[in-house]
Amino acid sequence: MEIDAAPISRCSKAHEKIYQEWFSFADSDGDGRITGGDATKFFALSNLSRQELKQVWAIADSKRQGYLGFKEFVIGMQLVSLAQAGNAITVDLLDAKVDFENLEPPRMEGLDAQLAAKKKYTSKNEPEQNGSPPRQSSPAASWFQSSKSAKKVSLSSVTSIVDGLKKLYIQNLKPLEVTYRFNDFVSPLLTNSDFDAKPMVMLLGQYSTGKTTFIKHLLRRSYPGAHIGPEPTTDRFVVVMNGPDERSIPGNTVAVQADMPFSGLTTFGTAFLSKFECSQMPHPLLEHFTIVDTPGVLSGEKQRTQRSYDFTGVTSWFAAKCDLILLLFDPHKLDISDEFKRVISSLRGHDDKIRVVLNKADQVDTQQLMRVYGALMWSLGKVLNTPEVMRVYIGSFNDKPINETATGPLGKELFEKEQDDLLSDLKDIPKKACDRRINEFVKRARAAKIHAFIISHLRKEMPAMMGKAKTQQRLIDNLADEFAKVQREHHLPAGDFPSVEHFREILSGYSIDKFEKLKPKMVQAVDDMLGYDIPDLLKNFRNPYD
Repeated sequence: MEIDAAPISRCSKAHEKIYQEWFSFADSDGDGRITGGDATKFFALSNLSRQELKQVWAIADSKRQGYLGFKEFVIGMQLVSLAQAGNAITVDLLDAKVDFENLEPPRMEGLDAQLAAKKKYTSKNEPEQNGSPPRQSSPAASWFQSSKSAKKVSLSSVTSIVDGLKKLYIQNLKPLEVTYRFNDFVSPLLTNSDFDAKPMVMLLGQYSTGKTTFIKHLLRRSYPGAHIGPEPTTDRFVVVMNGPDERSIPGNTVAVQADMPFSGLTTFGTAFLSKFECSQMPHPLLEHFTIVDTPGVLSGEKQRTQRSYDFTGVTSWFAAKCDLILLLFDPHKLDISDEFKRVISSLRGHDDKIRVVLNKADQVDTQQLMRVYGALMWSLGKVLNTPEVMRVYIGSFNDKPINETATGPLGKELFEKEQDDLLSDLKDIPKKACDRRINEFVKRARAAKIHAFIISHLRKEMPAMMGKAKTQQRLIDNLADEFAKVQREHHLPAGDFPSVEHFREILSGYSIDKFEKLKPKMVQAVDDMLGYDIPDLLKNFRNPYD
């Protein structure tokens, strides 16, 4: 099982040089991104119809970022070249047997004259710097260092959906989170790297269900520091990322690196960070998403008492960041222990990301597999409190050939189809990453708003002078009733409220009378962001040919 890098963006060195010159010409503001306005002017030189150019953009910007980087620009140019040769522009072209490396650049009417004029102008007015035009760095990173600089930026000036979300977070959402201590109760404040991070896939399961073997099978090789065995071998959280060379980076180092989205893990302390590491290796698949390998969930008291950190809390933190969560099961380990049940319960609110994998399925025959599948669905039904049936992939995800003596020819065909379905799910992750980021951002904004209502309500219930300690204890003891009051007062859905037990545990460490009262302007700013700013942002970066 392997995901091959799409060949369509490959081109010869000579063609790459041509495309680089074209890209610099089309990129009017020199920020390394071609947005809708620049694209419509440049692509019009191809003389293709609007419908054809709409398809070109849709395929080139498959991640729906709202702009084309150099790689996506090359894909767009190659698609234009194929369209000019009479090919229909469809997604199937990605898998077509075309020699993309030697595919001639498209014919762009009048481009050579425009390039010559630009060179003549540049030579007169601006001396070239090292033979290439200067690049402007995106200002988004500096917004997280100074809120004042963010306020000067208008939404129309951002050059991508993600940059727009960064701006909206700094201006509208972050002030609300800081005022009502959302970072202490729910989730750490977001940083620049949280927005720019690649999509993540997390593997969860009891020990020896084949999590690390699954990663090895996917990558066709082991990652640095991987250990595989029948005993609990992976004793730490390992983030497998793309990198220039093979190496392992300790958790404390990873948590303080500004370009990595793991600074929030410092809240779990040194005990956890010593059991966390980043494994880097060059791999085409890891260019598209990051994989999180986790320790096997132990049974009995060992899970709670012998781990020196909050395992369930860490799992919940990663679940919020991940785009896909794979729960792995073994046909011989179908019993969901109380500890594993707690871990699965911590994934509450992320049901849409969960996929179940019944691994090592070729160790049982067809009749036993039917019984195992039924038993697994019954066990999951008691843990996942959803009326929908969870998607289960059946297979044997390792490098050994499928055991046909146990499964028979029908079993082999089933496993191959299931592997293809799982591969399709993994291939879609990068394409859906931008949509997922918007989805998570909106979820976070709604959660922060509800949190502000809860905190301000508790503050309002506190007396001005006498009996503060008694009132605080009463509010903490009757927290579920206070949640119900907030829900009725502001007409909020009950399912969006946080866990009462978790909230009570954190609340007991604070003085409620020190909390802020409700600031309607802050809440209104978040409402305006959800109602107007985000829809406008998405409208600005939709397909320019729509």
